[in-house]
Amino acid sequence: MPRTHQLAGEATGPLKGVRILDMTSVVFGAYATQMLGDLGADVIKVEFPGGRRGGGGDIMRWAGHGQPGGPQDLGPIFMTINRNKRSVLLDLREDSAKAALRKLIITSDVFAASVRWDGLKRLGLDYEAVKAIKSDIVYVHGAGYGSTGPYAGEPAYDDLIQSASGLADLLPRVDGDPTPRLLPTLVADKVSGLFMANAITAALFHRQKTGEGQFVEVPMLECITSFALGEHMYGHVYDPPTGPWAYPRVANPERKPFATQDGYIGLLPYTDQQWDQFFAVAGWGDTFGKDPRFSDYAERVKHIRELYGMVEDVTRTRTTDEWLALLKPLNIPVVRMNRLDELPTDPHLAAVGLFERYEHPEAGAYVSLRPPVAYSATPANIRRHPPRLGEHTAEVLAELDALLEV
Repeated sequence: MPRTHQLAGEATGPLKGVRILDMTSVVFGAYATQMLGDLGADVIKVEFPGGRRGGGGDIMRWAGHGQPGGPQDLGPIFMTINRNKRSVLLDLREDSAKAALRKLIITSDVFAASVRWDGLKRLGLDYEAVKAIKSDIVYVHGAGYGSTGPYAGEPAYDDLIQSASGLADLLPRVDGDPTPRLLPTLVADKVSGLFMANAITAALFHRQKTGEGQFVEVPMLECITSFALGEHMYGHVYDPPTGPWAYPRVANPERKPFATQDGYIGLLPYTDQQWDQFFAVAGWGDTFGKDPRFSDYAERVKHIRELYGMVEDVTRTRTTDEWLALLKPLNIPVVRMNRLDELPTDPHLAAVGLFERYEHPEAGAYVSLRPPVAYSATPANIRRHPPRLGEHTAEVLAELDALLEV
């Protein structure tokens, strides 16, 4: 069990002093704005009352279960991607809420939204309207699809984007089963969130240099297609194509953790020397060294499935600890495979303190993952628990009046 940590008192990250009006929700935008909050930004999460069903606010508040007897608006996924934010509950059907939102815009550096564009226009919150209130605003819209294409404005979720981007075609290329499948992680949401966080940071840097705000669109389909094809365009990089779609070393059914006598290891000899050393340790050095299929990198890629099949024949002959002891001194890339429930006790992750325990004043004890990137001069930190719905409404509105009086 990780030790209990106290919240930091103030921001120390490089975005200290930046205020983000956050109208994102679910995972895509919320993942992005939490990263910026970790880096010191004051993230004001604007949420809305519920309709006929549900409890209102970000829908991820209601996914999963909190502690028995604790608040139910702090579901486990919400907890992992909404720290370092303040929640303001506004009903934009009311004039007072519209006035409060206008004040928030005036006092913010960034307007971030993942509401569909037509919805933003109906609310009077399209870029031109917001720019009229704050001329140098950095306005970032997380969209499903770019605004110049035929899918513009259509709803988009991780499942849809994985389906449209080619990600759902990767597993069929690995195992030969033609059934498309989604990767069992919200990769489209989270990677798009990384693109959004990068976009906001870059636009803030431009504003710092020039004083100019701008409109930035972060479309999920385009982001994830470019992400998937970083390696998987492969033989279709050239015109005419020189090979297949999908990088063969990666789209390979034998690419997996390799079984040992008592578990599994992640193993990837990469250079010619590492492969020679690995098979020498295995006692197959003479056979491997004379096989033209594995003579250099280009040939190994052509015959990667056979090669990885040979690797597992070898790894099954020793225990995990024996392989680690043999291969680490040779600098051959190798690691013990972890199951999810083994991660908190992994020696490295424990030593670097990735898992941190906190005491939420209402929800009780919970475990958080600390910001993973280390900054020597401006470290990220955790200053706020994930907020209850509307927890900071009165605080932030009072603060706005004070700021605007100055």
